[in-house]
Amino acid sequence: MKALRILLGLWVALLTLTPLPLSASAAAGRIDAIRRDGSTSPRFTDGDLLRLRVTLPEAVTLPLAVDFARPGNPSLASCTIETGQAACETSPVSSLGWYWDAAGDPGRATIEARRQDSGDVLAGTVFDASPRPVVMVHGFASSWEAWTTYLGPDGYLAAYGIPGFAVGDGRVPGKLNTGDLAQPTETTNTLLENAAVVGEYIAGVKRLTGAEMVDLVAHSMGGLISRAYIGRVMTERDVAQLIMLGSPMAGTDCANLPAALGLYLPATLELRPSYVRSIFNGQVTERRGVAFHALAGVPILEGFKSPCTDVPTDLAVSLSSVTAIPLDAVRLPILHMELNLSAQAFDEFVLPLLQAPAASFVAQPDPSSAIPPAEEVQFSRLFKGHVDDGASTELTIPIDPGISLASFALYDTSRSLQVAVTGASGRTIELDSEHNGLVVVDDPEALFYLGYGFQDPKPGLWRVRLTSTASTPPGGADYALAARFAGGAELIATIDPLLPSGGKPVRLAAHLRLGSQDLALHSAVASVQRPDGSIDTLTLEVDGSQIEAEVRAGPAGLYGVDLLVTASASDGALIERSAFLAFEVQPEGKEGFLPLVGIGVGVGLALLAAAGVIGIQHRRKRDSRTSR
Repeated sequence: MKALRILLGLWVALLTLTPLPLSASAAAGRIDAIRRDGSTSPRFTDGDLLRLRVTLPEAVTLPLAVDFARPGNPSLASCTIETGQAACETSPVSSLGWYWDAAGDPGRATIEARRQDSGDVLAGTVFDASPRPVVMVHGFASSWEAWTTYLGPDGYLAAYGIPGFAVGDGRVPGKLNTGDLAQPTETTNTLLENAAVVGEYIAGVKRLTGAEMVDLVAHSMGGLISRAYIGRVMTERDVAQLIMLGSPMAGTDCANLPAALGLYLPATLELRPSYVRSIFNGQVTERRGVAFHALAGVPILEGFKSPCTDVPTDLAVSLSSVTAIPLDAVRLPILHMELNLSAQAFDEFVLPLLQAPAASFVAQPDPSSAIPPAEEVQFSRLFKGHVDDGASTELTIPIDPGISLASFALYDTSRSLQVAVTGASGRTIELDSEHNGLVVVDDPEALFYLGYGFQDPKPGLWRVRLTSTASTPPGGADYALAARFAGGAELIATIDPLLPSGGKPVRLAAHLRLGSQDLALHSAVASVQRPDGSIDTLTLEVDGSQIEAEVRAGPAGLYGVDLLVTASASDGALIERSAFLAFEVQPEGKEGFLPLVGIGVGVGLALLAAAGVIGIQHRRKRDSRTSR
């Protein structure tokens, strides 16, 4: 297969350099492509903005209307040769898709000038076209190396003669900061700051290649970053299309685990569904004509095999999240951590889009800015703590009657803790992939380390023991653990406003519902994570079945609110539910608007720190280190 790809790449290169013969009728006149700077050249890159000029051997005696078209295609543009003249030129026209024909064959950038009245060919030229560069955007706690299978002489792109660039590869300036694995408590860039880095990088690729447009291919959180670039940073359109692999258009609840430990902030908070749905999607809406395409991995269909998302899912991002905004979506049974490595994903999803002919590039209108209602995924208490080397700790999780599914996710900074589960009956359960969906993700870039689940779990108190192992570091391991529930009680929590200015009160409201009845609450505690990483723990006043409290907005930045409420079922069973919320304090006078703050768009972007959304991203090679 590799040899075939290389031969195909050589054939493509030769084809683009070999002029094609034209008919005698087409040879009578000449067509020139005029670039933005007024120069003419037989070469251009797919996507360049061109004016087309036809020149006939002799001046015309009457006005002659001329259409320009590719063979077998409708008119691209028109102009009129006036009486006594021998030439005319069109208004600017985009060359998007000219490198590929409808069959996906490369290099046939043939343009004809035809009489508008008869269709007779007046002139024809075969231009030496080049494919658009592809710029790849990695996701959470990753780096440009996530794209090694796409890059280099043996990469997927080279086989088709397509130039590939990955943000952060050093070929041009620009390096994302979505989290540094060596320094997990260090501050990451925001989505908008990383979007400005993408803008810097694209500008460098354009300077290096001479291309005017690129394709963006993004994995996971990189899709949100790319959306922010298109909607909030890009001034003149230079993106042909956005191709996303497992990008969380409604966030992922898996991010709640490292966020609770204060790791990779604000990136992990920006991956929360409450942030992406209610803040990001409500503010980042403009597409500037760019078409959005998304691949959703859907290998997991059973809920007990999905630790922290609903199903279908790729393990970290659900289908419902990938398709939470209007876009063209395709499904393939590929896990999240493999989407940017998979030959199947490239061959069946990415490549056909990169080879799309001109007719595929229709200006895309901005969708409605209406925010869909949040899907209230229900979670147990979120446990977090530390296990010393040579020690263990036991957690107790109440599962109330009516719960049809309990699926557990563990985040372990060392990826070394051993898990033992005791059910409500007091019996220790041997976890396996078939009956409990046991999955271990031994990848430092993942948003969880271990997951398992139970269909129709027995109500009562379940116990989880976390024990250090020989692999646990001498300093021990920090952990966060929560269970996702289906059925039973439903916690509904809101924050208003979502985008306050500094010093303004933020109203937190919540109630716990079982069926159509609101339950009387026993207690409520909120942990407020501030932009500087500090945490305020607030005991909230409970008024029967309602919680209404105020949180004072402090300095500008993103705040996370983890809410825990307790109540009792009619049989006295303990009910615990958590909600994970977010609000973003704006600079003075900017309430209600999410600005691009703290960074300039231009060469000054070099001051951004480096390193390298969604979880389960990696620098791994093609071998999978995931066991299920």
